[in-house]
This record gives sequence, C-alpha cells and structure tokens, in this order.
Amino acid sequence: MYDNPARLVRGQEDLMITSTTTTRPYRLRWVVASVVLAANMVDLLDATIVNVAAPSIHSDLGGGDSSIQWLSAGYTIAFAVLLIAGARLGDILGRRRLFLVGSAGFTLVSAACAVAPTIGVLIALRALQGAFGALMIPQGFGLLKQVFDDDEFDRATGMFGPVTGMAMLAAPILAGGLVDADLWGTGWRLVFLINLPIGALMLPLAVRSLPRGASHPGVKLDIVGVVLAGLALVAITYPLIQGQPDGWPAWAFGLLAAGVILLVAFLFWERRRKHDPLIEPALLANRTYLSGIAVALALFGAFGGLLLCISLYGQLGEGWSPIHAGLTLTPMVVGMVLGMVGSMVLVKRLGRHLLHIGILLIAAGAVALALVLTGARTASTWDLVPGLVLLGLGVGASIGQLFRFILTSVTMNEVGSASGVLEAVQQLSTALGVAVLGTVFFSAFNSHIPTHALQVTAWACLVPLAAAFALVFRLPMQPREEQAQ
Repeated sequence: MYDNPARLVRGQEDLMITSTTTTRPYRLRWVVASVVLAANMVDLLDATIVNVAAPSIHSDLGGGDSSIQWLSAGYTIAFAVLLIAGARLGDILGRRRLFLVGSAGFTLVSAACAVAPTIGVLIALRALQGAFGALMIPQGFGLLKQVFDDDEFDRATGMFGPVTGMAMLAAPILAGGLVDADLWGTGWRLVFLINLPIGALMLPLAVRSLPRGASHPGVKLDIVGVVLAGLALVAITYPLIQGQPDGWPAWAFGLLAAGVILLVAFLFWERRRKHDPLIEPALLANRTYLSGIAVALALFGAFGGLLLCISLYGQLGEGWSPIHAGLTLTPMVVGMVLGMVGSMVLVKRLGRHLLHIGILLIAAGAVALALVLTGARTASTWDLVPGLVLLGLGVGASIGQLFRFILTSVTMNEVGSASGVLEAVQQLSTALGVAVLGTVFFSAFNSHIPTHALQVTAWACLVPLAAAFALVFRLPMQPREEQAQ
C-alpha cells in the first residue's frame, strides 16, 4: 500500500543503455510509459487489495486463521524470491520478452484466482501470481531508459508518484466496493476479475510498443542462489504462520533453525560466487547498506503486519462490511500522501532526522490505537482515525525517503543490484510482518475480545519500530542527491 522508491532507482542500472541510436525520439515512447505505469499499478493493487477481501474469502472458502495470512504472504514471498532473478532473466532473455511473459501470466493467473474452488488452490495461485509479477515489474524502468532521453525520462518517472498516490487511496475502497457489490454473485472474486480488462488493454499495447532490446545470453542466472534464498524464506515464514494454530510443535522451531542456516548458506554462496551473482558481493560487506536493509525489514514489517490486522479487526471483530473496512483506512492513506509530500520538502533540512520523526509518528499512531482500545469492548471508525492519521503521516515521511538514504553508501555500478535487493526486502519484510503480527493478532483474537487483539498487536509493533529507530543512526546524514550538492 505504498510506493516503492527502489523502482525509480532501478533505472540507474541501465545508464549504459542509450535512449535511442539516433537523434530521432522513439515514436511510441509515451505508450511504453503508460504500459509500464499500468503494470506497476496493477501490482500495487494486487499486493494490497486482498487485505480487505481476505475475510470474505475466508468466509466463503473456509480454512484456518493462517489461511488469511497466506493469501498475502504467499504473493509477497514469491515476488521477493524471484524479483532479483526476474531482473537477471531480463538481461539474459530480453526485457520485452520477460515483460510480455510476466504480464500475460499475471493476467491469466488472476482469472484462475477468480474461479479458485478451495482456499489451498487460491493460496497456490496467489504465489504464482507473485512469481509472474516478479518477472514483469523489474523490466519496466530498463524499458523506459531505452526509449526516453534523460530529460524525458525524468518526466516519465515523475508520473509514478501521483498515479501511485491515487492507487493507494483507491485500493481499499475499490476492494470493499467490489466485494460488497457482489455483481452476478461474484463476491470477492471480482477483486481478481478486475485485472482482466486491465490486462486485455495492456498486453496489445505492450506487443505494439515495447522496444526489442538486445538479450545477453552470456549472462548466467545464479540458480543455486535462487534456490537457497527461496528455501530459506519459506522455511522461516512457514512456521511463523503455521506454528501458532498447530500449538508450536518441535518441527516449527526446527524449520526456523533450518531457515536461518539456509540464509547463512545463501550469503556465503553469494560472497564466494565470482560471476553473475544475484547480489553484488561488495554489498554484503557494506555495513551501512546492511544497516539500511535491517531498517527496511523492521519498518515495512511493522507497517505491513499492522495494516492487515486493522482490516481484519474491522471485519472479523466489529462485523463491518468490506466497503466500511476499506473506507476506514482512508485517513491513513491521506496521511501517507501528505507525509510523502512533506518529506520531499523537509529532507534537505532534516536529513536522516526525518526518518526518526517518521518512525516516531508511526509509533505514536500505534500507541494511539492501543490506548483508544484499552478497556473498550468495541471501537468505531472514528475512534481509530487519530491513530490511523499518525500512522499514515509517519509511513509517508519515513518510507518515502528511506531508500535514498540506504543507497547513498553504494557505488553507481552497484546501485542496480542494491535497489533490486531493497525491493525484494520490502516484499519479504511485509510477508514476515504479516506472519508475526498476524500470529500475535489471532492468538489474542481467539482468546479475548477483538479490541484486545488489535491493542496487543499495536503494542507489539513498537518492538521492530524501536529497532528501526536505533538503526537509522547508522545511515548517512544526507541522501546521495543532497551530498552531491
């Protein structure tokens, strides 16, 4: 439910690609920009829209409490694992080809999600949807760099901020409205069917307009790295979601330990790999960059997990309709947009202290939610508004500028790999936040009144926020652009 600044930065990895081989501009360049923009918008919608639709899906298809978490986590884990591989495959096979495969697959799997007969099938299809998204999204800014000169490239990428803001504002309302509309008896299935007209419009335009960039078959995909990373993330996330409903058996702790070992093995493999690694080895020795990764993990995890639990509280605890739950999130989204706008104005003056202020605002929002729920047996939308506004302001102020600070410590030839890893970390941390805070929420929800469940979850998210606040001190005082002035 937030834009990803790394996607804007990833275009820098294509600085060696000229926008055109002559002075004549690419005729369909603005059509290319529209196609890439539509792909990013549909990914943003699908990554967040299920948060509002999940209770209705659970009511219709059944499954345990953990199935609600997997509807979100399955998508984001697959997206995170395959994201860097998708960027590398774009280099090997050509960005146009990978974009077309990713967008066609994403659209077809969306249709399959809409007719899923069971919750298990839907979760598997959500993971496949995330995998196709990971093939599609990394190609976008490389394609833009091929068709625009530097001045027009800035204008093209400048459209992403406003459009993303509108998508963020519309996503929860759209999800609630589609589920409540129940057109032709489709119910929640309409949130996936909405992708079909977008895909039907986007694909022909992509075939007609995308440039035929050269492939680089000499570049190799680090298959061992992809497998190790994938196994590690699944081994860590699965017990965090399934452990609580199964009573925390011994296998859950064993699988967590195995996940940590696999993650260490992945990092060791990447450091030793000399040719075409998934992650530039120098990044793994960059303490400032690694500290930034830790900040992103804590910050996105706290926000992503709490966001899901707020939506679940409204529908499962208070019995709100999906549209009511979606509209309840509107003050937070408005706060996010205002926070992002303010951060662009204040970042030069405040430097990394802007990140501290943003984290404190998120924490204040969580505390406000916890306090208004203390001792209460029920809470209305209006009771949640002050906390939601503070959450939104803090997320907009901190996440809106975080990636600029993290990437300050990397060289220009590392920025492509570094921003790709950050984008994957954003997806991964959201999945982990959903797993951990979702488990906290359902543990309290099943044994106490709903207000207590959200209250405990709000207090719990202060732990990763405190870690993020401390780690920000390890980031540079100013982001790259301000240092250069």
